[in-house]
Amino acid sequence: MSRISELKIQTLLTTLVVLLSGSLGAQDLVNPLRISGLVFGDYFYNLKRDANIIQAKDVAIGGNAKFNGFQFRRINLTFDYNISSRFSTRLRFEADQQSNTSNGRIGIYVRDAFIRWNDIFKGSDLILGIQPVPAYEISESFWGHRFIEKTIMDLRGAVSSRDFGLSLRGRITPGGSLNYAVMIGNNSGNRPEYDNHKRIYSHIQFSPDENFSLTAYGDYSSSDQIRYQVGNELMMFNADGYTMALFAGYRKREKVSAGAEVFRQTVMNGFKQNETVKDKNMHGVSLFGTWFFNNTLSLAGRYDYFDPNSDTDGDSRNIWMVSFDYTTEERIVISPNVIYETYEEPAPGVNTDPSLTLRVTFFYTF
Repeated sequence: MSRISELKIQTLLTTLVVLLSGSLGAQDLVNPLRISGLVFGDYFYNLKRDANIIQAKDVAIGGNAKFNGFQFRRINLTFDYNISSRFSTRLRFEADQQSNTSNGRIGIYVRDAFIRWNDIFKGSDLILGIQPVPAYEISESFWGHRFIEKTIMDLRGAVSSRDFGLSLRGRITPGGSLNYAVMIGNNSGNRPEYDNHKRIYSHIQFSPDENFSLTAYGDYSSSDQIRYQVGNELMMFNADGYTMALFAGYRKREKVSAGAEVFRQTVMNGFKQNETVKDKNMHGVSLFGTWFFNNTLSLAGRYDYFDPNSDTDGDSRNIWMVSFDYTTEERIVISPNVIYETYEEPAPGVNTDPSLTLRVTFFYTF
């Protein structure tokens, strides 16, 4: 091949590369595809456990004493794509220790799959699909340590973090100091719908400045009737439920963060006591804070009180968490942490020893 022909081919290839780069760049401006993800897990050691802990209910940290090992607690991969300036989508896959396949390996499931109609009217978006529920997104952002543990309502199963439904979210005031979210969903989490009942969610957030937020949350869920034997008669009762929660949070970037959350959930006719059918009232309180020594080192602590049924004795729980976080390269955190849970006496004179777990947690995003 002659020198002139080689130069012509090189020029043609260079032109094609420039044209393709330009067209891809232009396409990215209209339809950018963003891929991101996160991973967190630990080396854990169950230093202390009661011998009867497996039979106990409402236990946050289970497992046998002396059990230890490495684990992934969350792996997710997210695809965000803008169809146009009005419509955007998200698809997120997740794997964790609880989502095992039939052969016991870590399983993968769809965590998010939704389409968002941006500014369906000024300041509000309409979202359809599997999406976060408006229960504790704000409190979780102030907690900032999801890699250590879920927030209290998520941890105690009061509200699933996801649901398949339709939501409307946006600003009430132009500046965004007052925001809202309303949603109707299947109330079946990430699972397919299996009944005719639904859950209605509502959420209000007030942020007078960039450092402080107050939120109020409420939901109502319908359910199948529940059956009890009362005396000699088999009776059906309404078993709908509702949840209420309040949260207050303060944070100053890379200085301090603190929050307080309280919730109460009622299931109508949720249990029977001495031949009397009663509402079951679950409630909990969570207090947490983080102190940043600098942009690399921080110390976080949290205390939760949880009572699964306020009308019964011996079932309340207390949990303490302390973590020392080392952050490097902005997206990588190494965190030695301790989780300690205590249990109310299930009966007079019957004690359940506290649970103590030591961990070194790793967390990174990409």
